[in-house]
Amino acid sequence: QVQFVESGGGLVQPGESLRLSCAASGSIFSINYMGWYRQAPGKERELVATIASVGGTSYIDSVKGRFTVSRDNAKNTVYLQMNSLKLEDTVVYYCHLNYDSWRYKNLEIWGQGTLVTVSS
Repeated sequence: QVQFVESGGGLVQPGESLRLSCAASGSIFSINYMGWYRQAPGKERELVATIASVGGTSYIDSVKGRFTVSRDNAKNTVYLQMNSLKLEDTVVYYCHLNYDSWRYKNLEIWGQGTLVTVSS
């Protein structure tokens, strides 16, 4: 069993910062990539940022220069540092993990979701 537990959401004002984190635990042989998605009500879940096992990152255009994804391999944890938050960043954020177990490859698991609210 693998668990992926998110934390760090909350209420902030425009221009402020938040850091989300997501820690994986359980039967993980190796982590392939980790990422963050977000989903607004009535919309498709969209990829926000990813980080590969060797550290390569990618971002959607709307968060480039404001958000930074990072990982701590020793803790199987992925972070999303969100700076200069905007009203339109108000959505539920989900972390995502692609990993190999001791028997299977390319397994996926999602965090439970954390709400980020940007409001003045």
